[in-house]
Amino acid sequence: MRMEDTDILMGRGECCASRWPSPCFTSSCSHSLALLSEAGHNLSDFLALLLSLVAVYLEGRPPSATKTYGYRRAGVLAALVNALSLVVVSFFIFYEAFQRIQHPEQVRARVMIAVAAAGVVMNGVIALLLWRSPRDVNVRSALLHEVGDTLSTAAVLVGGFAILWTGQYWIDAALSFGIGALILWSSFGIVRETLNILLEGTPRGMSLDAVESTMRKITGVSDVHDLHLWSIGSENHALSAHVKIADMATSESDTILREINEKLGQGFGIHHTTIQLEHVVCETAHGCVIAVREEGHIDHDHAR
Repeated sequence: MRMEDTDILMGRGECCASRWPSPCFTSSCSHSLALLSEAGHNLSDFLALLLSLVAVYLEGRPPSATKTYGYRRAGVLAALVNALSLVVVSFFIFYEAFQRIQHPEQVRARVMIAVAAAGVVMNGVIALLLWRSPRDVNVRSALLHEVGDTLSTAAVLVGGFAILWTGQYWIDAALSFGIGALILWSSFGIVRETLNILLEGTPRGMSLDAVESTMRKITGVSDVHDLHLWSIGSENHALSAHVKIADMATSESDTILREINEKLGQGFGIHHTTIQLEHVVCETAHGCVIAVREEGHIDHDHAR
């Protein structure tokens, strides 16, 4: 056991003289940048979880005259803020790790190990609770925070043992670079997905061609155009389209409309649709052999 570790255990450390195990039992006492990185990461996660809880509350609020879709994108915005905060944290860690490599500091490995072990247990429990809850992009971003925390804190724990056994303090800076890279990697997927939702891109894992093909296969549909597909929230998808059908009675066109909505709901999870039917007047009633002209659009209310 090195002298500095003995000082810590006997309460003679420079920051732990009389306050064990309060604020001194932290990364500043251990002089570990990896542990300090984890502390900053955990603080950002705590704020992220609070933001996610606020977003969950807002998402549950009903639509209003000014917010006709409600607040379903509150969770998307929270996830984006969480992910961007992780990017900032990761670059700060990279900077500090580079400084630490140039100016190494002695690390108190035993304190590093003790704090990291407590962090693994705490983050693991929170990650397990989030894993068992329903997951949209908001909860998934919080879960990624906690899983990343658990893995990186475990790495700090292993690194503490490695420093204790070898006395090589560069391991601390190397761990910091690894933690920063893990944080950065975990944030990119959430940033990409949330930006896609906010820019009203095609939902993740959904093919516009497949949706159009399904609609075209329905009996009575002759053409589909002006097809748009987007997400209101991470799990709420919407569609608008113009569907061309033969000139027919309203009762018959309603049957086609219902079948379209059933196929979209069952096959793609799309339950909010705005479909405009376009009737083609034909020379043969209900046969639609030769199209001679098109009449104006007939607007239909939102079909759900």
